[in-house]
Amino acid sequence: MMSLICELSDLRRLYHKRVPKMFQGYCESGSWTQQTLSLNTSDFKEILFRQRVARDLEPRSLKTTLVGQDAKMPLALAPVGLLGMQHADGEILAAQAAEEFGVPFTLSTMSICSIEAVAAKTQKPFWFQLYVQKDREFTKKLIDRAKAAGCSALVVTLDLQMIGRRHADHRNGMTAPPRLTLPNIIDIAKRPRWAMGMLNTKNREFGNIQGCATGVDDMNDLMKWTAGSFDTKLGWEDIQYFRDIWQGPLIIKGIMEADDARECVKLGADAIVVSNHGGRQLDGARSSISTLPEIVEAVGDQIEVWLDGGIRSGQDIIRAKALGAKGVMVGRPMVYGLGAMGKPGVSKMLEIFHQEAELTMAFIGHRDIHQVTRDDIVLRTPFPR
Repeated sequence: MMSLICELSDLRRLYHKRVPKMFQGYCESGSWTQQTLSLNTSDFKEILFRQRVARDLEPRSLKTTLVGQDAKMPLALAPVGLLGMQHADGEILAAQAAEEFGVPFTLSTMSICSIEAVAAKTQKPFWFQLYVQKDREFTKKLIDRAKAAGCSALVVTLDLQMIGRRHADHRNGMTAPPRLTLPNIIDIAKRPRWAMGMLNTKNREFGNIQGCATGVDDMNDLMKWTAGSFDTKLGWEDIQYFRDIWQGPLIIKGIMEADDARECVKLGADAIVVSNHGGRQLDGARSSISTLPEIVEAVGDQIEVWLDGGIRSGQDIIRAKALGAKGVMVGRPMVYGLGAMGKPGVSKMLEIFHQEAELTMAFIGHRDIHQVTRDDIVLRTPFPR
């Protein structure tokens, strides 16, 4: 089976066979008309490479650092909620795969496996992603738990003060674990590998929240709590507070405007992630990749600028690097690998991306990822500004 997997689409097809439709919908869908979700990937097709020949291409290296931490390639696994519903113990398995491969893993606030559960099954520090809650005491406790677990960076997501309208989740009645309705039972029965995995794990609820957040006693309460718990009054002064209490690298995710990027520089963040939340929040927004150049132009080398959204190959990593990204975050590709084959699937996805990026780097005439620049690409049509 593994030898037949050559590209991400192979893992995606297997993912669709093995994961319940409810959680496929959670992974694959965007908000409203899904225009931004589509643009995130289609805009990469507007970036063409310059092919160069007669170059010394040995040895080659994609190694870099992300917020001062070594990485085998300029990629981190993005925070994805409900990862443990895509595959039993999903967060633990993805973290282990990332650790063994040599790239960072980011645990979501809305994970199924808790911070402590992931820390207990990994050897190296991972990153923790924070959704800011109205309950600031609970928010601070999450940060304290991340510190206690040895997390080596804090990723604060700013583009989810309220949840975008995702029609697939609404139609599917998405819950974790899934309600045992007749359609869900029939769907799960077709996916025995997934079902057996879930039966054999205790991690089936939101591990960072269940039993810790005020007023959350069961999953129905939790879904109501989630919809109303995010802080709609969040301001830059609040982010400064997180900067003050978190001594390690601070990464701010969800930046799509130059002015917001400059604010991140002012408060001393170590990196920003150009991201529209995978097209799951504001529909009709520009793609992440089309926004990247002006963010890079606005902040220069004052802060690391990364890209999230639309990365579907190692070639896309090189495209993002050419437009000024220090690194990228990938979410859906990780989910495809995890849902398809568990930990080996995530490892395979990382191997595929590494091979594609390394070959592409060589074809454009470089041996080292740090040599890739804007001169290595051509835009078929200018991105909108």
